[in-house]
Amino acid sequence: MASPATTHHAVRRPLGVPRPLDALRFDIGGPTALTRAVADHLSRLGGRVRNAESGEIALDGAGFTQVTARAAWGAPGSGIEDEATAQAATGVMAVHGRRHGAPRGIGVDYLATATGVLAVQGLLAALVAQARGGSGPPHVGVTTDRAGLLAVSQYLAASGADEPESVDLAPGGPPFTSSDGVVFELETLDPGAWADFWRPLGAPADAIRAGWRPFQFRYATACASIPTALHTVTRTHPLERIRQAARDAGAEVCPLHTLAERAKEDDGADPWSLRLLRPGAPATMPPTSQARPLEGITVLEAGRRIQAPLAAHLLGILGARIVRVEPPGGDPLRGMPPACDGVSARWLALNRGKEAVEIDIKSPGDRRRLRELTADADVFLHNWAPGKAAELELDSEHLAAVNPSLVYAYTGGWADRIADAPMGTDFMVQARTGVGEAVHPAGEAPAPSLMTLLDVLGGLHGTEAVLAGLLLRERTGHGVRVDSSLLGAADTLLAPVLDRVRRGHAPRPPAGFRHPLRTSDGWIAPSDSCAAAATAYDLSGMCTEDALHLLRSHGLTASAVTTDLSDLQHDPRLSGSISRDAHGAPAVPDPWSLA
Repeated sequence: MASPATTHHAVRRPLGVPRPLDALRFDIGGPTALTRAVADHLSRLGGRVRNAESGEIALDGAGFTQVTARAAWGAPGSGIEDEATAQAATGVMAVHGRRHGAPRGIGVDYLATATGVLAVQGLLAALVAQARGGSGPPHVGVTTDRAGLLAVSQYLAASGADEPESVDLAPGGPPFTSSDGVVFELETLDPGAWADFWRPLGAPADAIRAGWRPFQFRYATACASIPTALHTVTRTHPLERIRQAARDAGAEVCPLHTLAERAKEDDGADPWSLRLLRPGAPATMPPTSQARPLEGITVLEAGRRIQAPLAAHLLGILGARIVRVEPPGGDPLRGMPPACDGVSARWLALNRGKEAVEIDIKSPGDRRRLRELTADADVFLHNWAPGKAAELELDSEHLAAVNPSLVYAYTGGWADRIADAPMGTDFMVQARTGVGEAVHPAGEAPAPSLMTLLDVLGGLHGTEAVLAGLLLRERTGHGVRVDSSLLGAADTLLAPVLDRVRRGHAPRPPAGFRHPLRTSDGWIAPSDSCAAAATAYDLSGMCTEDALHLLRSHGLTASAVTTDLSDLQHDPRLSGSISRDAHGAPAVPDPWSLA
């Protein structure tokens, strides 16, 4: 199926500013949902559509040998045939549904979007290898089931750890509601600020204590069994009083914005930005293999939590050498429970195989060491708080003076595009951009997913931006600064939804959309096109196998919902096998097939 023309606002770019894919042309072919982001991002990077009716994605021109890509839902015969069945098979429905106590589908095409970004990454990596005189892969394969496994990789790793979770995986979580009916998200990373926020509002001391750990670990568990008393407390105060309590405590609140509000303010900006720095002279490319197109690239990563570490992790899979900058004593998240062989399973999911160097960035001597390391690197990647790099004199202009060939990459929250933006964390960005409304169907209360949707998709955008920067460096001879953000990830995810809003259509799918059907021993998820017909059958007294057989005998497509993530390790539906790393933690397959 051919992809429709990409729709986005016109973006003003300075005349004469080069883009990585200038003078290249591309063909687009494959399922529309999977190629939407591919067409959009290749166009924004400077490519021009040559054929919108092709059987696959192909990119060439400007002296580059053609690279092709194919995006598919899953392996033939797997039953993974669309977004709903992909979310069901890969455990995404299970993780997203934890806050509800039962599996639920995400109301937007999250895995299809991620698959499209992964396809662009593979194409860019192949071109980078060619530009440096190496042998890049001529073909890139991506499937939505592997994108799904990547999205749940941290949750999967925890399920296979040597010890249980440190908090119960019980339903519940933010957002909260004020007495004047405003639904809002709360954010703080400090237990002291958490307590200082609740005490002036009159919250019981035992509820404050009991609520902190579930709230703190909601990033890791995708649920937060917060005491009901805390929800009751916020319903007794107007939003302005709650805002004042947050300001006094050093916490932040953000009312949930609607998709209509986001559509009205959307500026149509690219999801990343690229800017030339000083002229440089990149090092000669050593021999590469098709499976490791970034062989010889060194990435210095100063990342925290998910976004930047995931971006670097993917660059490492593509063959780059990754050196993590960690504080004295090592990254404290290495000890985050649950552990495998004494190391945090979640930390391993994003950081296995990386080298590490301990540097105290507050120390002038250690900052000099960091600059020395940068002199021999190709990429410096970080996600420090806004303004911190400039304060430490480690911003792009400082490091470009040390290494003019550097690609300086920053993965942030808001990209300075929204005035008075709150803290740039996953759930706050979901709240501010309308993602909290989009992920639930009509008739359900808006709420940000407690699965880290934007941290993961933001990490994918970070990898994409670095690869675009590397290609632009090779084509221009200049160092490059690239910026990506959680806001950019939200824009990519919401693009079709916001288009519907602008056309005057209902932004959300109908009630019950992507709600799995209960069987006697589990759940099944019909494909989106078969969901309405499937609800006509009473499956509650049938086992999952018989229910699937019944639906399929009537020409309906459905797939069993994975509810226990440990079952993924032996699931025959998946196109790649889950292995174990040196610490015994589950490791998902590479998201690309490069050949």
